[in-house]
Amino acid sequence: MKDIVLKNLEDSIRVKERFIKDNMEALLRAARRLATCFASGHKLLIFGNGGSAADAQHIAAELVNRFLIERKPLPALALTTDTSVLTSISNDYSFSEVFSRQVRALGTKGDIAWGISTSGNSENVLVAIGTARDMGLFTIGLTGCGGGELARCCDLALIVDSQATPRIQEAHITAGHILCELVDRILFPEALLKAESRS
Repeated sequence: MKDIVLKNLEDSIRVKERFIKDNMEALLRAARRLATCFASGHKLLIFGNGGSAADAQHIAAELVNRFLIERKPLPALALTTDTSVLTSISNDYSFSEVFSRQVRALGTKGDIAWGISTSGNSENVLVAIGTARDMGLFTIGLTGCGGGELARCCDLALIVDSQATPRIQEAHITAGHILCELVDRILFPEALLKAESRS
C-alpha cells in the first residue's frame, strides 16, 4: 500500500513538472491575457464537466474572492453552478449546449472563455469555445491527452502530457493556482509587496 502512495506522488510530481516546463510561455501568455481582460473591465467565463467543473468553480472562487492577497474581487463566472440553467438547457435543447448558450447570454467581446477538458474532446466545451470565438472572445483551453480537439480550436492551449485523468486534473489545478498568483502579481504589485514584507 505504501508503494501505491509513493508511486502516485512520484507520478503526480513528474507530470506537473513536465507540464510546467512544456507550457511555461503559454502560462505567462495566459496570465497576461487574463490580467488585461480584468484591467479593461471584462470578465472570465470558465467551464468544464465533472472534476473539470469543480476546477472551474475553484478557480472562479479564487478570483472573485481572493487568492494570496487582499485585493478587489475579479469578475469570473463558472458556468457550471446554476442547476436551473443547466437542466433547462439540457432538457429544452441538448447537453452539448449547456455552456454555449450561457456564453451567448453573458459573453461580450473582450471577455475570455476558458474551457477545461481532460480529454480535450468534451462536446459541450468545444461547442462553447466555438461560440466564444465567433463572438470575438479570447479562448483558453486547459486539457490533457495530447490536447484533443480543444487544443486545435482555442486561441491558447495548456496541455498536460498524460493519459491519466487524475494526473491531468492535478496539473490543471496547479495551473489554475499559478495563473491566479500571476494575475495578482501583474494587477496588484503593491499589495503583494506589502503582503510579502509582512511575512
